[in-house]
Amino acid sequence: MVKNFLKDKRLKTPHTYALLLCIIIFASILTYLIPAGTFSREKKDGQTLVIPGSYEQVQQHGVSFFDIFRAIPEGLISGGEIVFYIFLVGGAFGIVHKTGAFENGVNKAMQSLGAYKVLMIPLTMTIFSILGFSIGLAEETIIFVPIGIIIARTLGYDALTGAAMVILGAASGFIGGMLNPFTVGVAQTVAELPMFSGWGLRSIIYVFILIAAISTVMLYARKVKRDKSKSYVYELEQIEAKSETQLTRARFTKRQAIGLGLIVLAIILNVYGIFTFGWSFNEMSANFIFAGILAGVIGGLGINGTFDAMIEGMKDILFGAMIVGFAKGIIVILENGEVIDSIVYGMTTLLAGVPSSLVIIAMFILQFMLNFFIPSGSGQALTTMPLMVPISDLLNINRQITVLAFQYGDAISNVLFPTSAILMGALAVGKITYTQWLKFAWKVILLWVIICCIGMSVALIVGY
Repeated sequence: MVKNFLKDKRLKTPHTYALLLCIIIFASILTYLIPAGTFSREKKDGQTLVIPGSYEQVQQHGVSFFDIFRAIPEGLISGGEIVFYIFLVGGAFGIVHKTGAFENGVNKAMQSLGAYKVLMIPLTMTIFSILGFSIGLAEETIIFVPIGIIIARTLGYDALTGAAMVILGAASGFIGGMLNPFTVGVAQTVAELPMFSGWGLRSIIYVFILIAAISTVMLYARKVKRDKSKSYVYELEQIEAKSETQLTRARFTKRQAIGLGLIVLAIILNVYGIFTFGWSFNEMSANFIFAGILAGVIGGLGINGTFDAMIEGMKDILFGAMIVGFAKGIIVILENGEVIDSIVYGMTTLLAGVPSSLVIIAMFILQFMLNFFIPSGSGQALTTMPLMVPISDLLNINRQITVLAFQYGDAISNVLFPTSAILMGALAVGKITYTQWLKFAWKVILLWVIICCIGMSVALIVGY
């Protein structure tokens, strides 16, 4: 009994918030161990630049025990625009989902394809990828996994195919990130770059990322359809075959179509506003609030039902929103203790003379590994970019490439590490084990790493 208890304890993964709190505590200890120091900075072309050679040590003043916990609300306040944007997008999404627009839209698509139902795989993955690079679809993928699985089984495939259609589809767009406010938007804001600038090269790399994902899923699906025993979840399929579930044949109404159209319109309007009027998270949030409420009322939820659905949507997104405050708290501690510039100085001294191509790959690997501890794109951006931007400036590396290293390192690892609540939640809904997922996904993850490394190298060569 004791042996089993100890075994269970060993298998438990520390909660993400607990890990982040430990990092905050570690950062507070560093304020006593690392010499305090600062760089001089200057404003140039709208960017705050570190002046090379201006680092100097200042008087040491480590943070107090109470500051450790105060850093969390301070982090939430400083990242308030992002936190509430996450909540409000989740709320708008929850409203549209409550109207049944997504499920019935899938039904309509399958009926329209007729004999070409196999195209549901690339079509579904492309749609989810668009949501991934436009509104940063992440936590919401969990609610779509059951629909993906039903689609896959209806077409003669297995649960892993259905789950992969949703997970890898959304992940492809998340990696591309052309209009993703949670990763590229936050990282570029911290780096003082125009939001969503440099989308051209990102779009080209995204196409290769999506093709790799669709090809992987379709090749596996074809293998399963030819021989069911080749399925990585063969035992699950045998069990589930006894209680086969079909898509509910509900009619896709004009009201539901309007609801989906309003969300699409909000995304388009946000992109237009950013490039034309310089909108930020506040204006984008306002658009999603309006679109969501209107979609709920038109979709027949009523005023009370609309706001109930909004609250449900916000609950689903709570995990990702609160991580922003914890992650930002790490930087609050390092800034208050005036050791963040000392860390930058030490790292740039270490990397001086190293070719830029190797520095970028090192940044990519660092961001990739950090996602094990900070499985939140916006949280990781707020934690790492204040360090990476000065380093890239001092080493004469374009900030856009530094954003790329963060973007790709963070996004690819989202479908690999078991600390990702989104991945583990999606697999749990599909009754797929983590080991089964790794057996399937490692090839496409490796492909993505190669594609992104080539993309970053091209960016460096062309002066992106």
